Amino acid sequence: MSMDYLFAAFGIGGYFLGSIPFGLVLCYLAGYGDIRKIGSGNIGATNVLRTGNKTLALLTVILDASKAGMAAWLACKFVPADVYYLCGVESSANVIAALIAGSLAIIGHNFPVWLKFKGGKGVASAFGFVLVMTPKIALLALLIWLAMAFAFRYSSLSAIVAATAVPVLTYFMSDEIHTVFYTAIVVLILVRHHANFARLFRGEESKITFKKKS
Repeated sequence: MSMDYLFAAFGIGGYFLGSIPFGLVLCYLAGYGDIRKIGSGNIGATNVLRTGNKTLALLTVILDASKAGMAAWLACKFVPADVYYLCGVESSANVIAALIAGSLAIIGHNFPVWLKFKGGKGVASAFGFVLVMTPKIALLALLIWLAMAFAFRYSSLSAIVAATAVPVLTYFMSDEIHTVFYTAIVVLILVRHHANFARLFRGEESKITFKKKS
């Protein structure tokens, strides 16, 4: 099988893996109904936390993060590590396949075919992806998220700042190929947070809370 077919196969597989709406499924199984009908209407962990079930929210984070991370890991493991040139830049085929698979898994999370292409915002999935590809950068981004969350208690603001830091850190700590893919993913995350930007500017954005919904 040619390398282009391998890239396509792992990319498609990554999309479908990423499109599994774990937050929605877990809330149904736990008896909360359709998570899209409460809070922000999002299927991600932040909205799941608005049910007051911290365990369910944590499980959603873990599963959402694992989607893109697993897609990238599988591609990296099963595609040969041959030298490959992407747009004239030298890399390896398994790394390119992993970047494609992980990126498409994030796109699948954002635009799942099962939910009429209305999904989450991809923050947890992006974290899992970066964690598999460049662990040090992922951990630095997590520290930035935690610092912002504790300081301001806005999940969206924390995600925006941490995500924006990723391609900057990658530029200095990794290589050009990773920087290009990460930048594209961050642009998608920022676009998906357009409503959060508006609420933040109006002072109407919900803060992180651990109180259980009645």
